[in-house]
Amino acid sequence: MAASRAALRAMREDVQSLDISDVTANWVNAAVLEKQIEDRVKALADLSDTPLFFGRLDFLHAPGAERAEGAEGERFYVGRRHVHDADGDPMVIDWRAPVSQAFYQATRKDPKDVALRRRFGYTGGDITAYEDERLSDPAEEATTSRLLQREIERPRVGPMRDIVATIQPEQDEIVRAGLAGSVCVQGGPGTGKTAVGLHRVAYLLYAHRERLARTGTLVIGPNRSFLHYIEQVLPALGELAVRQATVDDLVAHVEVRGTDDATAAVVKGDARMAQVLRRALYAHVTMPAEPVVVVRGSRRWRVAAYEVEELVRELLDRDIRYGAAREALPQRIAHAVLVRMERAGEAPDDRVQDAVARSAAVKACVKAVWPAVDPARLVLRLLSEPEFLAGHAAGLLTEEEQKAVLWAKPARSVRTARWSAADAVLVDEAADLIERTPSLGHVVLDEAQDLSPMQYRAVGRRCTTGSVTVLGDLAQGTTPWATRGWPEALAHLGKEGAVIEELTAGFRVPTDVIAYASRLLPHIAPGLTPVRSIRENPGFFEIRAAGDPVTACAELLRREGSVGLICADARLPGLARELTEAGIGHLAPGAETTREVRLTLVPASLAKGLEYDYVVLDEPGAVVAGEPDERTGLRRLYVCLTRAVSGLIVTHGEPLPVQLS
Repeated sequence: MAASRAALRAMREDVQSLDISDVTANWVNAAVLEKQIEDRVKALADLSDTPLFFGRLDFLHAPGAERAEGAEGERFYVGRRHVHDADGDPMVIDWRAPVSQAFYQATRKDPKDVALRRRFGYTGGDITAYEDERLSDPAEEATTSRLLQREIERPRVGPMRDIVATIQPEQDEIVRAGLAGSVCVQGGPGTGKTAVGLHRVAYLLYAHRERLARTGTLVIGPNRSFLHYIEQVLPALGELAVRQATVDDLVAHVEVRGTDDATAAVVKGDARMAQVLRRALYAHVTMPAEPVVVVRGSRRWRVAAYEVEELVRELLDRDIRYGAAREALPQRIAHAVLVRMERAGEAPDDRVQDAVARSAAVKACVKAVWPAVDPARLVLRLLSEPEFLAGHAAGLLTEEEQKAVLWAKPARSVRTARWSAADAVLVDEAADLIERTPSLGHVVLDEAQDLSPMQYRAVGRRCTTGSVTVLGDLAQGTTPWATRGWPEALAHLGKEGAVIEELTAGFRVPTDVIAYASRLLPHIAPGLTPVRSIRENPGFFEIRAAGDPVTACAELLRREGSVGLICADARLPGLARELTEAGIGHLAPGAETTREVRLTLVPASLAKGLEYDYVVLDEPGAVVAGEPDERTGLRRLYVCLTRAVSGLIVTHGEPLPVQLS
């Protein structure tokens, strides 16, 4: 360990000492190289509390070599990043390298030529234990890895951490799936789907670095608190170039200042709205009533109205973006003029065609036939003018649905409109109809079950030529428009061919807690396989009738680890006051816990995706009642019940939901 840390330090110092003064032709090249060197230095950082390697593989034979009798094996240390010595020989092998796959996939039935697999145990950054499995020795009995269990059950303090030391075979297969294919992972609470998605990004950047450096990668989370919670995972693995955003960030064409009721939000999020927008946009295209007459010198060149109409209809039939077709039309008209010039004996070139395309007559024709359209103004008109909406929603939306989406008080302009989050998605759809949205190489979409069809389309536009990893749990869908099934969601994303995988082994939630929460599954997601906890530590689970949540928090804070107090949103201010009066410091979701302040007060609406060593759940009945319908409320409760890693205390004064009995 000491030698590998010294080698990593030498690697970093080598990069820092690079002199680029003689290799840069200009200041632009110098700036680019300096940025690349800066990023490389950051990637080579040695985190004092993070071990460089967590395992060792002793192969019977050198991988890739001929397995001749008497041939020597080879030893590899597997870690978070590659480290080499002064001669360039590897000291630590990156967990993503092909040779490292045996660390996760080798079993006694299929040892993959591994003689010994060693796991290292750590306290902080120091080695404190190790454990060996002799996979090729038939005399040795199979045992459960104590170090693996200890790592899985280690207290959670601070942001989410990587799972490279604990990746299971079924998770490893998803992580290493090829870049060309899209993957959808259905996983219950604690199955590690978020960590699998993040490690998949890290793996793809390792295996396809040059390609993804050009096309980009993106992780999409449900909210800022969630993104803050996961933001340190990829840098810990040496990956710094992955952008993180919410869906709202992607569609931020207008300022969101308003909200929709559930009925309006469901209709605005329906995929039928895409067709309504298309109709409304292309209704701006009209057929010419007059010819185009271009004057050049003493000559007048005339293109008949019916010929211009043919050009317009040809562009409409090609089904290209509205803006691209509008840019192509003047060139098409100009080409028709050039044909006439050539027939008259002239020899015009491309410069003449460009001049004709920019002429006043052609510009006036294009403006009248194929006018420019602002996407926000288009949506503003649809939501403000009943006649305009009715004309383009006929046969798609019912009268009741049209009334639901119309603004009660129409806005005067784009700037003064009180846009909702669903409206912003409509603007994004309209913008894509006008001009194609650039595609990324790979997108990870987490907590996907809460997206509307229109939000799925917004994400799909960002990966039309790339691939996507979709992560979610149908049982945790807590919006009125929550996903009913993954095939439907993948169709909205434009990834119908994606492979759907299901993770059912739970690494986070204690057995008694997940068994209790699973009582809700028949009511919220019938047909889903309940999560099976593989934790050896059963943790603890208590239900306290007439229990005080603040007292329960004080009890749990005497233990090691983080504590989350989860409550219905409406009860948050009152509990915050009670904690303050009791002298118990607390944080908001997403804030990093410290040794001094380990309690987070969490509204039920923000609990998704977060985890704490111990959870106090206040008034389950109030959590259910805080949602617009019972099924959504029970799903929200399922989320809240499954945030605990080591123990859960449920306190209630009101009756528990009957579905839990």
